[in-house]
Amino acid sequence: MMYSAPFGSRPLNPRNFAGAYQQVGAQTSVSGASAHQLVSLLFEAYFTALLRAEGAIRNKDVPAKNAALCHALRIVDEGLKSALNLNAGGQLAADLADLYAYICLRLTQANLRSDTEAVEECRRLMQPLREAWDSIAEHQEVLNRF
Repeated sequence: MMYSAPFGSRPLNPRNFAGAYQQVGAQTSVSGASAHQLVSLLFEAYFTALLRAEGAIRNKDVPAKNAALCHALRIVDEGLKSALNLNAGGQLAADLADLYAYICLRLTQANLRSDTEAVEECRRLMQPLREAWDSIAEHQEVLNRF
């Protein structure tokens, strides 16, 4: 055979390209990010996963709901919670560890029960942390100007 299709015999799907582009963009964001920006990316991904979960629950799409809630849970447990320094962080780190453990429990319950109220509770609990984290960056930018 003199010619073979570069992408196999499957028809091209624009969604595959969009997904690949998005993944490359995420990898680029992570590779060039500061520690503060990495946590901001975790918060962004967490809230996006919660939105996907709520949509999947409304649409009764169990596999999508499971994937989204498991993703959110991993962000909290393997990303945010594992980044805590309990020795240096004192009571604040201990309180955050407890909060993250509770959020992981509620995300698991939300997944088992398809409970949008539990998902909303997890959003409400994490929103002040996201806002506080974002304000750190804003204050740092102001300090860097001087």
